[in-house]
Amino acid sequence: MDINLEYYKIFYYVAKRQSITLAAEELSISQPAVSQAVKHLEGGLGCALFVRTSKGMRLTKEGELLFSYVQRGYELLLSGEKKLSEMLNPESGEICIGASDMTLQFYLLPYLERFHEAHPKIRVTVTNAPTPETLQHLGDGRIDFGVVSTPIARRASLRTVPVRTIRDVFVAGRKFAYLAKKVLPYRELGKLPVMCLEGTTSTRRYVEEFLSAEGVRLSPEFELPTSEMLIQFAVRNLGIASVVEDFAAERIRSGELCLLRFEREIPVRRLCIVTDERIPVSRAAGKLLDFLIDEKPSGEDETV
Repeated sequence: MDINLEYYKIFYYVAKRQSITLAAEELSISQPAVSQAVKHLEGGLGCALFVRTSKGMRLTKEGELLFSYVQRGYELLLSGEKKLSEMLNPESGEICIGASDMTLQFYLLPYLERFHEAHPKIRVTVTNAPTPETLQHLGDGRIDFGVVSTPIARRASLRTVPVRTIRDVFVAGRKFAYLAKKVLPYRELGKLPVMCLEGTTSTRRYVEEFLSAEGVRLSPEFELPTSEMLIQFAVRNLGIASVVEDFAAERIRSGELCLLRFEREIPVRRLCIVTDERIPVSRAAGKLLDFLIDEKPSGEDETV
């Protein structure tokens, strides 16, 4: 079936506006041209697509079916045009980043503030999710890049650039201050009310794998959705919280929390910028990536 694709475009606007007059205005063509295009499309398809009423144009059952497909296809083309325009214009468009609470609070925010000041026309949105979910979003093309914490599941197309180190620790409230006076073996955690992040976050997995190598298996008293909640519970003496040290630093300085010491420190991890080399990024996203990578601390290599 050889039908001019322009007819489908006109059909889309008539169906959206339910009016030949409004469609003609939006397309900047004459009303007779719109009517003629609809007539040609109906003739080519062999069915009526609209019912002409005193209030405008109403889709027939056949028209509704066709519109459900034309709408998706045409709007996908418009989205593609928009993305291409953003890719070609480094000073406008939208950047979508995947990040967790931790990477936002302790790494990204000051950089985003400075980037926005320098490029106010570029819109930046952040999808807040833990590392495994952020990597899934990256693979699906839903974000331009992510900032995540190791460990990271290896993938051939994944490029990682370490930007700073983080340290996993155990902290406790004043009720457990006596523990801070000792250097503890990790098996001591088995006798204490330990609190961890819930789910399969990279943080929890990393700590559990380390403790497993030390012969310790945790049975958490509480499993909470955010590190901030772990800190709040620890301040209220509800247990020993497994957190990244940055989250607890202010409370440790104020004396509300104490840092527990163990015979061996948990090895440091890294925050990394991750991109998928299969997916091209817009010029705007490339500009932000360059800004972040150029500002990363010296001495960090690009292997994780």
